Amino acid sequence: MKTALIGLLQSGKSTIFSALSGRDAPPPGSGTVEALVKVPDQRLDWLDEHYKPKKTTPSTISCIDMPGMDFGDEHGRNAARHLLAQVRAVDVPVLVVRMFEDTSIQAHTGSVDPHRDIGILRTELLLSDLQLVEKRIENLAKQVKRPTPTQAHDKAELELHKKLRGAIEDEQPISSAIENETELAMVKSLEFLTLKPLAVIVNVGEGRLEAGRQFCRSLRDVAAAVPVCAKLEQEIEQLEPAARAEFMADVGLTESARTRFAAACHRAAGMIHFFTVASSDLRAWPIRSGTTALEAAGRIHTDMKRGFIRAETFAFEDLRELGSEKALRAAGKIRLEGKDYVVQDGDVINFRFNV
Repeated sequence: MKTALIGLLQSGKSTIFSALSGRDAPPPGSGTVEALVKVPDQRLDWLDEHYKPKKTTPSTISCIDMPGMDFGDEHGRNAARHLLAQVRAVDVPVLVVRMFEDTSIQAHTGSVDPHRDIGILRTELLLSDLQLVEKRIENLAKQVKRPTPTQAHDKAELELHKKLRGAIEDEQPISSAIENETELAMVKSLEFLTLKPLAVIVNVGEGRLEAGRQFCRSLRDVAAAVPVCAKLEQEIEQLEPAARAEFMADVGLTESARTRFAAACHRAAGMIHFFTVASSDLRAWPIRSGTTALEAAGRIHTDMKRGFIRAETFAFEDLRELGSEKALRAAGKIRLEGKDYVVQDGDVINFRFNV
């Protein structure tokens, strides 16, 4: 999965990127910076301790830190809109908004107002999509005048884009105007920003996590929202691993920012995990909810999909409860599933195949 952190100047976005990636915060003017964030998963940790494989590979999220955006003048708006065009390649745009007070760091817009800042950023996403829609309407209007084999399809697509333009003019995301899979197929390749699931990180001050949680619960039309105290999380990241748990308990944190960020992104994108385990390799595999066993096999290797026979499957929770695969077999908890089986979050799967 690929994500991008998008925020106004002085939102603390790069500090959050540092806490998520374990890197130093990129200096101002460094452009876009990308890092792979390992997804914490207690289930994978338990399986690692249980099976003791030679190698354990967690899921990862590609996280891009976009430069802070400034929509205060024409130059800033043009630069920001150029950056937003790069976000079309990601799966989940993540808006970072400021909810912390700090007199040493002046708020970019003059005051701290996360609702307003979310509105500014969402409006810019809509305007970016509007430019793309207008251009597509212009091209299609020319195409439909020519008698080509695709003329009927082009006319249908033209009408769809006019409907999308209407939605944007009503300040609604493109996702609200797509009514069926046929319409989605027409526009999917254009990678509209407001067709993507949207996540929000609210950067709060120390001791303000509960206020951040309440704010997140108040948000509408976002797939996931989490509060993070960037300053605190950066301090935690700099501690030795053995000292982190104690420090987090002292400040009332049960999960790291990385854990909450990963959960929010997976929830927004509708992603789950299954696991494969062999004597030498344990791995977590991210897939979209609703993926079949055949498609999951192809996620590992095309040969496995081509020669698919059965998926030997059991639930992680059953293994943790009963303690061993031998006990699972005795209890009838290990199943042989066919290619149409819909993989569940936490499934441990051994694919049987022949090529």
